[in-house]
Amino acid sequence: MRRVHGLVASGAEGGELAVWDARGELAGRLQLPGAGDVAAVVFSPACPARLFASHGASVSLLDARALKEPAHRFQVNEEEINCLAVNEPESALAAADDAGAIRIIDLGNKKVSRTLRHSNICSSVAFRPQRPQSLLSCGLDMQVMLWNLQKARPLWTTNLQDSEMEEAGAQAAGQFFNPPLAHSLSVASCGNVFGCGAQDGKVRIFRVTGVKFEQELAFQGHSLGVSQVLFLPAAYWLLTGGNDGKVLLWDVSSGVGKQQKSPARSLQRRKAQASTKKEGKLNKAALSEDAEILPKLTIEHGEKVNWLSCAELKGSKRVLVADQSSSISVYPLPDA
Repeated sequence: MRRVHGLVASGAEGGELAVWDARGELAGRLQLPGAGDVAAVVFSPACPARLFASHGASVSLLDARALKEPAHRFQVNEEEINCLAVNEPESALAAADDAGAIRIIDLGNKKVSRTLRHSNICSSVAFRPQRPQSLLSCGLDMQVMLWNLQKARPLWTTNLQDSEMEEAGAQAAGQFFNPPLAHSLSVASCGNVFGCGAQDGKVRIFRVTGVKFEQELAFQGHSLGVSQVLFLPAAYWLLTGGNDGKVLLWDVSSGVGKQQKSPARSLQRRKAQASTKKEGKLNKAALSEDAEILPKLTIEHGEKVNWLSCAELKGSKRVLVADQSSSISVYPLPDA
């Protein structure tokens, strides 16, 4: 489910694709060819009328203003596609699939220019705003990667499980029972900050600096896996959806950039880590100030969240939630 300029697109099982207008009314419906479910939809940033939708291992290019037979169909992935991303000039499309492959399609010549890889299912990809060659990805291999499209290898990689074990010491054994499989990525409008939601219920915020990124914030966002994260256009307001049936709104601005910039706080954090390692137990409050992060809004959706979006419908900001049912739920969103 995605939205742009008053239009919202959603996909369902059996290749069903629908587009909704700013009044929340159905503007078009189409059954895409093949037997695949529509797992991902994305509008072109350069031309909002152009819509890309994945169905099975295929991607179709459509005109969102008048849904009809696809203008073009890409069949370059070998497994089901989980996520699509288009860069701002609409020169490249990234399609991430169950085999861990990310096919980069040159939209000028409509051919694959490069294949990037995770070692397990690649669940999410996102281009960084104003940086058309810079791509972020994450997957069920617990890896978060930063890519330059001109290179076949990632510029920087973080393993979420390794990070957890480093911070928590020996008591991180519990992570083996609830590993931080990475489900979703979203990049803030600044292009340098992004969030990642994982199976362990944590939300992690990273900052990109040059050719690498570092974790700036991590907090327990949900009691079950975090299936979706979405940065709102306002700076550092983040929506998260979880397998616990909750949708939460967070203001992470207080944590972004603070931990790295304060030597005193960094020293205090290192001392706390050393102390807890000596004691052989994990003191979460001592290790992190992230317990201060509390949701600004809680929506008790009640069902596992498959996808999140936000839109202005009938003049008001709304949160759109897709789940296992055939309905899209709409909730009011306060000004961020």
